[in-house]
Amino acid sequence: MKFFFDLFPVILFFITLKIAEKSASASLVLSKIMTTLGIAVAVKPDLVPIMLATVAVVVGTVIQIVWARIVYKKIDAALWVSGLIVTLLGGMTLYFQDATFIKWKPTALYWIFSLVLFLADKMFKKNVIKTMMGKEIELPEGIWANLNLAWALFFLILGFLNLYIAFHFSIDTWANFKLFGTMGLMFVFIIAQSLLLNKYIVLKEKE
Repeated sequence: MKFFFDLFPVILFFITLKIAEKSASASLVLSKIMTTLGIAVAVKPDLVPIMLATVAVVVGTVIQIVWARIVYKKIDAALWVSGLIVTLLGGMTLYFQDATFIKWKPTALYWIFSLVLFLADKMFKKNVIKTMMGKEIELPEGIWANLNLAWALFFLILGFLNLYIAFHFSIDTWANFKLFGTMGLMFVFIIAQSLLLNKYIVLKEKE
């Protein structure tokens, strides 16, 4: 359930993009949405699918925030940051009719995560990864430091990879990468990380 919750806006973006590409009424739907938002301009036909998908991801993120507040009773800082970025860049995509802004959204989010992980450790001596995982496993301090750095580098590289795919391939390819490629890379990274850390892990006793 938590896995679907985290991916909900991306899944909604992907589904909306695919449907809009094949729907004859997509332009009419987008026109009504744009008029409601006070953006009364004609949208280029080739931009209609990505614009509708942008609306979907903004709406999906708002739903995600509301759901977190109702069900989990709190909204994580990462979710607030994601909501702010997607609303800002999504709004600019719609207003300027330029997919460049929404394509930058994943990279902006990944690089913020990377920066937070790095600066929290170097400036405030706080290991974010240890804070998140320390209740479940125990590791030597040096390994925690390497793990935090590994995640920071992973998000940094993922940000560059998103830009490369977004601006060198089709929107369809980029959308597939956003959902399946990123998820696959994350899965591989976690598995490789688990195998490397296996000999250091000491599971805490359950109460």
